Amino acid sequence: MTELVITRIFDAPRDLVYRAFVDPDQLAAWFGPVGWSVPRDSIDIDPRPGGSQKLTMVNDADPSMSSPVNATFVEVVENELLVGEEDVSHIPDFGADKLVMRIEFHDEDGGRTRLVLTQSPFPAAMETGAREGWGSSFTKLDKILA
Repeated sequence: MTELVITRIFDAPRDLVYRAFVDPDQLAAWFGPVGWSVPRDSIDIDPRPGGSQKLTMVNDADPSMSSPVNATFVEVVENELLVGEEDVSHIPDFGADKLVMRIEFHDEDGGRTRLVLTQSPFPAAMETGAREGWGSSFTKLDKILA
């Protein structure tokens, strides 16, 4: 098991980047790697401690392939921090019952935002695909924030 850490600079202020993670309309527009989309009607998000984030990523080429996300927020600081836990016990070969995701939003010079995403524990065998998936998603987010 490993810890997946991704740092990305977005050319947008922190509050706009944060909002892209908690606003259902924006989330539907960028979440999921290229080739996958998130139907707006699948998103239910309540960004507060104890609140939930539910959505379903659907493969564009084969809609029968889907990947549901059902997480609970454990810590939320508006425009600064989102921490969620997801039950992953149903995923074969994951090797853990719970995946914790921490997203930090930091101010950078020039009105930009440094995002630090950490997911753990993470199976080493799945890290490369997850890193590529986030990178692909963040490329879509860049376009929305532009």
